[in-house]
Amino acid sequence: MSKPLFSRLPPLFVFLALFFSHAAFAGNPDNAPWGGAKVTYTKYKPQKVVYDVHVKTVAAVESVLDRASHLSKITGADPFEQSIVLVLHGKELSFFAIRHYDKYKDLMKRAQSLVESEVISMKMCKIAAQSQGYAPEDIHGFIEMVPMGDAEIIRLQYEDDHAYMQ
Repeated sequence: MSKPLFSRLPPLFVFLALFFSHAAFAGNPDNAPWGGAKVTYTKYKPQKVVYDVHVKTVAAVESVLDRASHLSKITGADPFEQSIVLVLHGKELSFFAIRHYDKYKDLMKRAQSLVESEVISMKMCKIAAQSQGYAPEDIHGFIEMVPMGDAEIIRLQYEDDHAYMQ
């Protein structure tokens, strides 16, 4: 009975063959002369952040909710040490109107759930809402109406030490 091919080859030859075959499948080194990115594992402390939300699509609102939720989780979701505020003052306001609930039900349930169960709060610019034809009673109750979105963002940054995010 003959020995398998690998047992008859010198070990260095086997190593080099495997190494170079892996390199060939890893992609063209001309396209990645520096290799792939390295991951730095970091432990984050609770944060105070204000998101300036001025978007046009449901997908964009979902993206902001994803980012805020993930930030909450990786920084401890501590309601005593952390504050994540989304200030709404763009086209997205219509998604939060009670009369559009059937159309945006899934988005509203998710947003309300994040406000209810995490350290996230959502505020809406009253001026922007009025300019789009909405009064406070037209907007879902998990939203806090503030006099002016820009002024609230500034107040949160300079009076309550929130970092600014877009």
